[in-house]
Amino acid sequence: MTAKIDFYTNAMSRGRIAHWMMEELGEPYETHWVDYGEPMKSAEYLRINPMGKVPALVHDGAVITECPAICTFLAAEYPDSGLMPEGSAALANFYRWMFFAAGPVEQALVAKSMKWESAPESSMSLGYGSLEDTLNAVELALGNGSWVCGDRFTAVDVYLGSHLSWGIQFGTLEERPTFREYADRCMQREAWQRANEINNKRIAETQQQPPE
Repeated sequence: MTAKIDFYTNAMSRGRIAHWMMEELGEPYETHWVDYGEPMKSAEYLRINPMGKVPALVHDGAVITECPAICTFLAAEYPDSGLMPEGSAALANFYRWMFFAAGPVEQALVAKSMKWESAPESSMSLGYGSLEDTLNAVELALGNGSWVCGDRFTAVDVYLGSHLSWGIQFGTLEERPTFREYADRCMQREAWQRANEINNKRIAETQQQPPE
């Protein structure tokens, strides 16, 4: 029996990451668009995600939130999708860089966008060290083939690829050649294009304004 997947998202949110993952997965799912403001903070939705944020996934009654958790869960739950690598070395890369992207990369990019300044001597106390350290590590992660786990596209590429493509698009990330080439490969995937089309159509239908 096919599991029931309910996907809660907003076209102007990180939900686009999970939406790309849903399209890569190729399993049937039902999309529930959640508007900002009262709908996202309603008692009904807070029972799903008490943070009042999207995305959220309900898979056969089990709730999964946070984009990296959603990507990892779905890759593990549906091994036939090929989005979770096999073998100790490949799995080590998968988990290492998925959590690195969810932690240091996310923190470093948010700190930059918020213009949070920290003294160089504080780098030892910061999970991401410095933005340069973080970006150098990402470049290392992309040095073993077309994708993070070599020549095999996996769920970690959905998550990391989203951060890099957005960072380049909105100017919050240094555009190194390695990053640009990787982001271009990600955006050429049919699943990325389908998810992007779905979300852009939703924006047009609801007349939401894209982020500046």
